[in-house]
Amino acid sequence: MNILVNSTAVALWYEIIHEAEKSCAITLNKEIESYLVFLMMRYLTQPEVVKHIMAHEFLAGMQSSAAQRQLALQGVGDKCLLFAGLFPNLAEKRLVKISYFVQLGQSAYNVLARSRHDIYALLGKQFVTLMDILQSVRQHTYGCPDLLPLQAYDLWNETGSRRAFSILKQYTSATPLKSPVTEMNEQLFIKKD
Repeated sequence: MNILVNSTAVALWYEIIHEAEKSCAITLNKEIESYLVFLMMRYLTQPEVVKHIMAHEFLAGMQSSAAQRQLALQGVGDKCLLFAGLFPNLAEKRLVKISYFVQLGQSAYNVLARSRHDIYALLGKQFVTLMDILQSVRQHTYGCPDLLPLQAYDLWNETGSRRAFSILKQYTSATPLKSPVTEMNEQLFIKKD
């Protein structure tokens, strides 16, 4: 990893995100990249964020007025992205899988999307990719241990995370298979044209 040399917080976060993109072999568009940088700046000075109960916030947001709904659901999507990316072990402590945060975060962003190409639609669509980048940031910047084999399998199996799949390949030369339950659930949501 390169030594980070820029002095401003924004420039520093851009460098960190760029390094994580390289590590994951991913290139984000500028709008999503900027969103991720400012998300990191906004929440990483708020340690109390890990105490939030996302399902409760999601439901409260859905029942709010339009203006409050926007803020509440954006907060849910953002926090779920941070939990899945930077604090994946929080899921284990809460007795849920990392994919719980992925699905809830995607749902929050998708509810906010006004068109297929607005920022929230892109965040919902690229949630797993953004999670992969944040997990790379977590591992390389903070020196945190990576996903354990079963965490990586579950995350790949349930979300299609490319990073989780590459972690699995580090543990074994065998080719993992998706569980029949996951494949059956995916088929239930396939739209017939």
